[in-house]
Amino acid sequence: MEYMGHTQTATYMTGPKMGSTSPTSLPNISTQQQSYRAYDSYPAPSPLRRSLTTIPYRPSTYYRTAQVNPTNPLAKSMPEPMSQAHNLSELDSIKVPPVFAAARNALYTRYTPNDWKQSNSAHYLGSDRVRSSAERLRFDTVRLCRETDDKTKRSQSDVGKRLGERIGDIQFWKTEVNHETDNMITEINSLQEQKRILEKALAETENPLHIAQECLYNREKRQGIDLVHDDVERQLIQEVDNIKQCQNKLRQKIDKANMQLSLCRASQHELEKDASDKYVAQNLDEKCHNLRNSSRGLAYYNGINRVDNTVSVPESWAKFSNDNIQRSQSERNASKQLRNDMDNVLNNCSNDMWRQWNNVNVSFSERTGETTDARNKLQTHLSKDLQEIFNMEKNIEMLKKAIHDKEAPMQVAQSRLETRTHRPNVELCRDPVQHRLFSEVSEISETVENLQHQLRQAENTLQQLLRSKAQLEHDLAIKNNSLFIDREKCMGMRKTFPMSPRIASY
Repeated sequence: MEYMGHTQTATYMTGPKMGSTSPTSLPNISTQQQSYRAYDSYPAPSPLRRSLTTIPYRPSTYYRTAQVNPTNPLAKSMPEPMSQAHNLSELDSIKVPPVFAAARNALYTRYTPNDWKQSNSAHYLGSDRVRSSAERLRFDTVRLCRETDDKTKRSQSDVGKRLGERIGDIQFWKTEVNHETDNMITEINSLQEQKRILEKALAETENPLHIAQECLYNREKRQGIDLVHDDVERQLIQEVDNIKQCQNKLRQKIDKANMQLSLCRASQHELEKDASDKYVAQNLDEKCHNLRNSSRGLAYYNGINRVDNTVSVPESWAKFSNDNIQRSQSERNASKQLRNDMDNVLNNCSNDMWRQWNNVNVSFSERTGETTDARNKLQTHLSKDLQEIFNMEKNIEMLKKAIHDKEAPMQVAQSRLETRTHRPNVELCRDPVQHRLFSEVSEISETVENLQHQLRQAENTLQQLLRSKAQLEHDLAIKNNSLFIDREKCMGMRKTFPMSPRIASY
């Protein structure tokens, strides 16, 4: 149902039809270049620069901005609906042309002039507020950009300064670690050289030990009474014990040297690992220190500031390197002390072995002299016994001859007695001749008995001389065997100390 006078084509209160082909856009009142200008003249970098001409997402002003002087105060931005000025008191139905029936019917559906004015004033006030806010925002933006730029530059400069200090700290500790590593390598080489000397000395002690044991074995071949536990044998046994004790001491020091070398190498490994880590860290920090805003290869790493994979703080970082250096210094001091102990042990062992070697040689010389004197005396006694045997044999021969010479006088005397027994009768007289013949026979018999007794004693003495001669000859052979063993076999091996001059000179 339509109002009177309202046509189908009137569209005062209704919107445009869907099939309408009339343009709905407002006419252009100015060019785009005249509508806005770049008000920010701050020279910021390209990523931070924002202006009306460069920001693609900021809409352009459709109408050109106009400057107005509103009559209403800025505080009263909204019209008062209960005001008398808003009433349509001046409208009169007689004044409305009858030809505009549709407008007449729509009188109560249109805005008043006051509404139009208030709307314009509200638009002016809103534009002023928006422009003021935009101007403040622009100034705040310029100030914020300057402040952030200065703050960023200060932060970047401070980070660069701290990176430089950090590089200096890394360089200092790396120099200390490298210096300690060089000292540790030198100490390891010295300890290895000292260990090599001890191993050589230990190997060379086998020769004196073999000689001492060989002397003991050779002296076991002595015979008879010469197989005695003399001073030479005691000195040889002491020499064997002394050499074995020295070998045990050297082995203990070599074992300690091996343990110390393992500790020193472990400390060296820690130092080299620390130096390698510091070398990598220094290169990375130098790379960071050399980065500029114009450097190539820059990129965004979103969320990297939330990643904290650090495992130490500067105090623990410095303490780690300091502990490694102190451990290395402690190991070096222990190695130096061990090398001094090794030198002392080597000197003491060499001196003890050399002293005992001389003692054994002196004992051998004394024993050889004693044996030589005994042999010479035995030879003297043997020569005397031989001479006495010769004389005793001559004496026996003389006694036998004397006994044999008494046979004829005995026969004469007994023959005379037997012949006088044939005297007849009274002629058998015991005259002085008879008495003398009896005494002569008795004397000759007693003389023969004495001579025979003397012959038996001479023969017994000769047997004793022969036994003494055999004993002297046997003892002389024993002494010659002992002299050959001590002088030729033993002393022949002990003419020089069987170790290298460098070891023996300690």
